[in-house]
Amino acid sequence: MFKRNFWKLTLSLAVVLWALSSLLPIQDQPFAEFAKSKSEAKSAEFAALIKESSDRVVSKQAPSVFVALKAIAKERKIDLSQYFPQFPLESSLGNVEKRNAILLDHLLAKSKGRLQLGLDLKGGVAFTLEASDTPATANIGDAERKEKLSKAIEIIGDRINGLGVAEPIIRAVGANRIEVQLPGVNTKDNPEIVASVQKPARLDFRLVYPFGTPAMLGETPSGYEVLTLEQDIRGQVSSEEVYVKRLPAMTGEGISGAYPVMDEFGRFKINLRFDDAGSKRFAEVTREIAGYSQQLQQQTGSANARARLAIVLDGKLYSAPGVEKEIAGGSAEISGSFSQREAFELANVLNNPLDLPLQIKEQYEVGPSLAADAVSSGKLAFIIGTALTAAFIIIFYTSGGFLAVIAMILNVVIILGVMASIGATLSMPGIAGIVLTIGMSVDSNILIFERMREELKLGKSLPSALEAGFEKAFSAILDGNLTTLITAAIMIVLGTGPVKGFGVTLAIGIFSTMFAALVISRLFLDWSIHGGYIKRMRMVSILENTNYDFLKYARGAFIVSWLIVLTGVAVVAFKGKDIYGIDFTGGDQVTLAFEKAIPLSEVRKTAAAQGIEDLSLSYTKQIGGDTEVLRLTTTFDQAKPFVQALQAAHPDAGFTLVSEARIGPSVGDEIKSNALWAIFWSLVLILVYVAFRFEMGYGIGAVVSTLHDVVLTIGIFVMLGGQFNASMVAAILLIVGYSINDTIVVFDRIREELTLNPSASLKNVINRSLNLTLSRTLITGGTTFLTAVVLATVAGGEVRDLAITLIIGVITGTFSSLYIASPVFYWWHKGDRRHVEKSHDVKPTYEWDAGSKASQ
Repeated sequence: MFKRNFWKLTLSLAVVLWALSSLLPIQDQPFAEFAKSKSEAKSAEFAALIKESSDRVVSKQAPSVFVALKAIAKERKIDLSQYFPQFPLESSLGNVEKRNAILLDHLLAKSKGRLQLGLDLKGGVAFTLEASDTPATANIGDAERKEKLSKAIEIIGDRINGLGVAEPIIRAVGANRIEVQLPGVNTKDNPEIVASVQKPARLDFRLVYPFGTPAMLGETPSGYEVLTLEQDIRGQVSSEEVYVKRLPAMTGEGISGAYPVMDEFGRFKINLRFDDAGSKRFAEVTREIAGYSQQLQQQTGSANARARLAIVLDGKLYSAPGVEKEIAGGSAEISGSFSQREAFELANVLNNPLDLPLQIKEQYEVGPSLAADAVSSGKLAFIIGTALTAAFIIIFYTSGGFLAVIAMILNVVIILGVMASIGATLSMPGIAGIVLTIGMSVDSNILIFERMREELKLGKSLPSALEAGFEKAFSAILDGNLTTLITAAIMIVLGTGPVKGFGVTLAIGIFSTMFAALVISRLFLDWSIHGGYIKRMRMVSILENTNYDFLKYARGAFIVSWLIVLTGVAVVAFKGKDIYGIDFTGGDQVTLAFEKAIPLSEVRKTAAAQGIEDLSLSYTKQIGGDTEVLRLTTTFDQAKPFVQALQAAHPDAGFTLVSEARIGPSVGDEIKSNALWAIFWSLVLILVYVAFRFEMGYGIGAVVSTLHDVVLTIGIFVMLGGQFNASMVAAILLIVGYSINDTIVVFDRIREELTLNPSASLKNVINRSLNLTLSRTLITGGTTFLTAVVLATVAGGEVRDLAITLIIGVITGTFSSLYIASPVFYWWHKGDRRHVEKSHDVKPTYEWDAGSKASQ
């Protein structure tokens, strides 16, 4: 037995230990203490530097030890890598300042907890950027300014995604401002992060003065300026001063793409591609410079003399290559002493030039946007939901259920470990998603246990029932999870923001759940049953030996259900944009000063009394100051009445209005359209997969039932007064995964019963399959339903809306498995099993066929 399970034990231990190690350290460590602990050379000398840095922080000469240490090293040209010989740096980094920056960034990242928390749990940085007028932008029209602001929002989003910040909020505020929230980030340790987001990144191509250098002439020619070209070659830094024309011959607007590549010597450079207009202009510029090259060759008598083109980014000279002849191929390159990291960062900037100057108007260090009591309620929901799921499966499956619960706990550890290892961020909706994943992950164990129950009823021994249970449940587990994985993959590929993040979490949950069910649970059960520790597995029976004629009522149920669907569609169409919440439409944002802080739960109670459901709250503190304020966001025209009601309800708090603004949506049209495309392609790929693994009729039934569940869930949610926010997009896509998983289990049983009962009619086969899977359907649905009810009752805000959506989805998904998917499959084949058999790859061989062939 040990030999047979050795690989499972080894693999399980390796994965769980890896997950646990990925979660360490759990909490952030003070940078100063962490850096000192990692110093392996000249530790006393480095400790003195840390002490001096700390003194600068105390005297308010620097905002943090990180910034102070970087400044001290720069002032004294100290190479900090000498204190950390265990961290190998790129050999090409001869520039001490660059090497120190990389080292300090590495130490800072390592000092953080591995599993990062979102803005709602941990806080972060929030700042407002204002588009300032320049001579070039002062006279542009409102439409063009709005377009530029939208482009700026898009560019900032791309840059923040490149920084690895999870679930940022980027939206327009008023006519010329952009609000940015970055979870898990602080400007004390990351002082350059705001600057890296707001910088214009203007790329210029300028003429280098061809007839002399500052070292030769001394006096700057009219219209030129002195710029320094620094090159770091094999650790040797060289500087060259050149005269560069102030006015560009060409800007970076004509660039269609920039790509970091490596040349034949292993050096990184940036390849540029131009659009048609840019290619034409670049040819004109290089033709002019090539003319100067010919003049230099005539003057100097050297065939190698070249006039040069300066490539200037944000006023810094990056390269000045010589130009021999006109370059008309539509491409060019920026060469220099780039490390791989610098090359990729430069290419990212070049692909996103901000031509609208942005200034910081407000900057906040944001505390958790949920109150302490709300965070506690989220934890309570996690505990209760997990405990309910565990109790549910133990009650029904006793000792086997207990082992499944242990596997479920290890599943959660693996999920969190994978999230930590890939740098994913855990937020309150993420916690809810894990709770709901737990509720649905027991489905694999339920499938196995229900199959074992059937085998035991046939008189098999417990070890034999275990083997048969896993073997017969494997197909349904595999197909159900793979179809859900299709949905997750589409979310990741097409989704942005919360949709993409939810897709990643869902995909992690699918793989970890299959591993926990097929490897860890199997290991526990094998060890316990074959080892003789469990000699009898008691199982509570519900709805056994049922013989309901589901197809008898299918037509009526189908008609009534689709009438409800049409009613929901009509309500959605009637309400129009009113179904969208603040994330989609924007709203009013006010900032309130106060004399006494009150729990945010009390603020929500006042909002509920005013009939305000869509509300965002956060306590914030302006960077550099100690004054804390309350920021709240409502739908349009609700903020002022709510503030008045809040002041009346809590006079002792002393709320006073500091500022107000109308803000734009944090979820743009791109996310809406991507969500719709995600649903569309999910359905298409599910149809293809199910048709390939089963047969076209199954695929049609699966797609129709899934579409039914999505539209019906949306309709009921809207009819109940719900509004859609960012997390709801992911919740709807989750319904797609849940619905198809439930349907696949039934279809897998129909396929099996068609083989086992060759003489039964298609109607009887479908009814028998539905009855055989009814117990599993209700237990899985009940577990998920109870978990969602707990979340909806205990938690609030987006978590509550997500849970309500899943409650509706569980009900509709269970209904559609019985009265939509199977009947559609039945009607597609006109109620004739021969029609099914013609569509299968291999036609079943019946006993009488085998006998007749033998007689022949």
